[in-house]
Amino acid sequence: MNLFLLATFTILFNNPPSDSTVRKDSIITLPDRYLSQVKRKSEHVESQVDKRTAQALDRFARQEKRMQAKLMKMDSTAAKRIFSQSIDSLNHMKAGLGRKVSGITSNAGGAYLDTLQNSLKFLQGSNNISGSNTSKLASATQSVDNLQNSLQQAEQVKAYLREQRQLLKQQLANYTGFGKDLTNLNKEAYYYGQQLNEYKATLSDRKKAEEKAVKLLKTLPAYNNFITQHSQYASLFNLIGASSNSTASLAGLQTRSQVESIISQRLGNDPSAQQAVSQQMAQAKSQLNELKDKYSNLDNAGDMPDFKPNPMKTKSFLQRLEFGGNLQFQKNTSYYPTTTDIAGQVGYKFHKNGSAGVGVSYKLGMGTGWNHIAFTHQGVGLRSYMDWKLKGTFYLNGGFEENYVTTFTNVSELMNVNSWQRSALLGISKKYKINAKLKGNLMLLYDFLASRNFPATSSIKVRFGYTM
Repeated sequence: MNLFLLATFTILFNNPPSDSTVRKDSIITLPDRYLSQVKRKSEHVESQVDKRTAQALDRFARQEKRMQAKLMKMDSTAAKRIFSQSIDSLNHMKAGLGRKVSGITSNAGGAYLDTLQNSLKFLQGSNNISGSNTSKLASATQSVDNLQNSLQQAEQVKAYLREQRQLLKQQLANYTGFGKDLTNLNKEAYYYGQQLNEYKATLSDRKKAEEKAVKLLKTLPAYNNFITQHSQYASLFNLIGASSNSTASLAGLQTRSQVESIISQRLGNDPSAQQAVSQQMAQAKSQLNELKDKYSNLDNAGDMPDFKPNPMKTKSFLQRLEFGGNLQFQKNTSYYPTTTDIAGQVGYKFHKNGSAGVGVSYKLGMGTGWNHIAFTHQGVGLRSYMDWKLKGTFYLNGGFEENYVTTFTNVSELMNVNSWQRSALLGISKKYKINAKLKGNLMLLYDFLASRNFPATSSIKVRFGYTM
């Protein structure tokens, strides 16, 4: 199936639009903030990459110096032979950060940066861009090129750290007491690679102006032809050139029908044999998907960690924040809600399975019935919460709350501490996906302090919420 798709993909791209179909496009009017956004984002990610790369090299060098000092007590000759050159190489690589990398043959930024660079090159080579954007274009292009250079250096450092830790593991195999040190090196190399993936994910998150610019460019035949001819990802499959090269580029590839014919010749027409093969293929595919999900960010078998990774290790403080809210209704009759608690909250994800946070709530009075609808200020509240994943989409949820449940007309009335009620909540929540960025949740909570409150409140609370 994969070979069939690859062959189809290759045929399609080996027939790019001919030059005769490329017309002279009209003046390209880019969104005002497009180039400034590209420049600002590129410089920000470049700064983060350089800082993290220098940090990784420093940590690796310090760890190797500690290991060298330890080995000096056992075998001074081996300590100098194993570590001296490596430590010098790490320091040399750090000193070279920011310098131009020669002979860049691959796009370390992935498909997004490849498309972005070619888009800017297309605009530079076009005489159709408005004059006010010419200087901005040159500045944005330089920033993107600098980012590409930083990412290329980072990939070289990543490869060196991977190879170095494997080499040290072999060289120190005959010495005891280095297990923890090697694990520390492995952790640093692994988390450095994961952090680079985080930066690339941040880079590929297009802003509104950038999305608009990309849509505009894709309407131009000349742009589409340029991308087809200059994309590095197209060149990987020899996708450049006329259709006469199609046959050569497909040499050695088996079509889907050829694969099915080979299977039929070997197994015959026995339905049970074909069914057995199908089952084995499905099982193999399932196992591969499990491995892909488990190690989705690994691009080399050498990156496989020999420890249990912490997925939150590479997340920044802002990336760990979760914003959300929930609603809670209280009824006076069997069908009409008397009040609605509207709450907003912010949480900190301290573990892949757990988060804790604080929130505020507002109690909106809605009257006593359909014939007596009246919106009033019925109270406010302060909340703290924590939830922990139990299994699947079910979570243990708990927290403490302070609620002001008396009607008020002035904020100064909230200073009366005797009008505040306390709640200690514990229960279960069910989370579900609404869209790519929004998750819903349904909470069933029990209030252990409800009986102490006056006026009395319900011990059972049902809340509908969401998190972003």
